[in-house]
Amino acid sequence: MIPAAFAYAKASSVDEAVKLLDKFGEDAKVLAGGHSLIPLMRLRLAQPKALVDINGIKGLDHIEAKGDKLHVGALTRHFAIHSSDVIRDKLPILAEVASEVGDNQVRNMGTIGGVVAHADAAGDYPTIALMLDADIVTNRRTIPAKDFFKDLFTTPLQANEIVTEVVFPVANGPHKYIKFRRRLFDWAIVGAAAQKVDGHWRIGLTNVGPTP
Repeated sequence: MIPAAFAYAKASSVDEAVKLLDKFGEDAKVLAGGHSLIPLMRLRLAQPKALVDINGIKGLDHIEAKGDKLHVGALTRHFAIHSSDVIRDKLPILAEVASEVGDNQVRNMGTIGGVVAHADAAGDYPTIALMLDADIVTNRRTIPAKDFFKDLFTTPLQANEIVTEVVFPVANGPHKYIKFRRRLFDWAIVGAAAQKVDGHWRIGLTNVGPTP
């Protein structure tokens, strides 16, 4: 199907994106990779009146280790996460998860911020964020992952709030992520993650309820 008509604006900074979201109101959506939002628009399950494209904002695709924390910018593509030496050293399960996201096209366009903000129970990153007590950082505040994923496709994000980065604890011990799908590159029917932290195993499950 063809999406319903919508306005389009491209932001060059977080401040400009926020102003555009204020202008268009609650019916606007942020566009990053678009691999979650656009299919819903084509099915008319989502009908935003405006899209605010944030792909032109510089500095939101960073990957930085700071002490015992790993900072991953919201516009960091799945492929960059999978291939990052920093992530493979500091949080290798995240690189493993990124390698399981979609196909090459999706991995080169999709973003961690988009997956997190979309809050699909079948999304891969939310499971890791919850399992490791990550923080979701926006232009206004820092939200613990346990308080971020409220329900299916439901988060506490306000209409003019944008995810800017996800902050994970460093964890480079034994780990594994596996998911089962109907066909290669499909969304997960179910997935499971395990990470050993401080001598204890943490477990995360994907797509077994309305949230990870």
